[in-house]
Amino acid sequence: MEQQKLNPTLVYVLAILGLLCCCFGGLGFILSGIAFFIAQSKLKEAKLNPENFDVSSIKAMDTAKIVALVILIINLLYFVMTIYRISTVGWDEIMRQSQEMMEQMQNQ
Repeated sequence: MEQQKLNPTLVYVLAILGLLCCCFGGLGFILSGIAFFIAQSKLKEAKLNPENFDVSSIKAMDTAKIVALVILIINLLYFVMTIYRISTVGWDEIMRQSQEMMEQMQNQ
């Protein structure tokens, strides 16, 4: 019987998109969370029937899961920091500061 291969490409793509979305207040936790969940479920399936899966593809998926987890943690920390900043400084003040920075950049 031919061994199945786990393809970690989707997990990597979602995780990297999640990292890019970290700039939007940590909202990349959605994509990186999905990536982590996909990797976790595929690895669980492979561990139930290890003889059906290629060992190198299991290692590749495990690496993709770790990447997704790290990016998920970064996003969650940034999301918590954003919520904290909004609750302490206030949305209006954050928008005012952003506007000032944009004006300074235009004047340079």
